[in-house]
Amino acid sequence: MGGGGGVKESDKNSIDLDVVYQQYAKLVYRFLYVHTHDAQWSEELTQETFLRAVTSIWRYDGSCKLSVWLCQIAKHVLYQELRKKKRADFVELPEHVIDDASADAERDVLQKENKMELYRAIHHLSESEREVVLYRMSGELSFREIGDIVGKSENWCRTVFYRAKMKMKKELSAYE
Repeated sequence: MGGGGGVKESDKNSIDLDVVYQQYAKLVYRFLYVHTHDAQWSEELTQETFLRAVTSIWRYDGSCKLSVWLCQIAKHVLYQELRKKKRADFVELPEHVIDDASADAERDVLQKENKMELYRAIHHLSESEREVVLYRMSGELSFREIGDIVGKSENWCRTVFYRAKMKMKKELSAYE
C-alpha cells in the first residue's frame, strides 16, 4: 500500500477484513469506551466504525498504522453521534464499584468527594493531557498504543502523562 493515492484495487483484495476486525476490534472498542463509558454504545460505535472502514478502505493510503486509521474513523463516528444526540458531557471516568460488605457511609462520602476532585483536576487539564490521562487510566492502554491513537510518539505520551499527573497532584494537594 503506497503513500498517497489510497489503496489500489489490487491491494484491497490483500486486506483480510476478518483478520483486521479480530486484530483491532478490542482496541477500537476500548478507545470508544474511554470516551463514552457505556459498553453497549461503545459496541454499537465499534460496529459502525468497522462498517465505515469496510466502505472506505480505498481511502487508507498506508501513511499511518491501520490501528490509527481505525481510531480516527471511530473518533469521527463518535463525534457525529454526539452531535446527533447532543451529548456534550461524554468524557467522564466510570463509577468505581464499592464492595457493599466492607464499605461504610463515611468512607463512601470521602470516596465520592475524592472522585469529584479527581474529575475536577482532570477537567482542568488541556485537551491533549486529558485525552492521554483518560486513555491511560480508563482504557488501560500502553503509551505506545496511546501514541498510535493520537499520532504522537510514545515518549511524547509519557511526558504529557507525567506533566498532567503533576498538575493534578498539585491541584489535589491544594484541595486537601
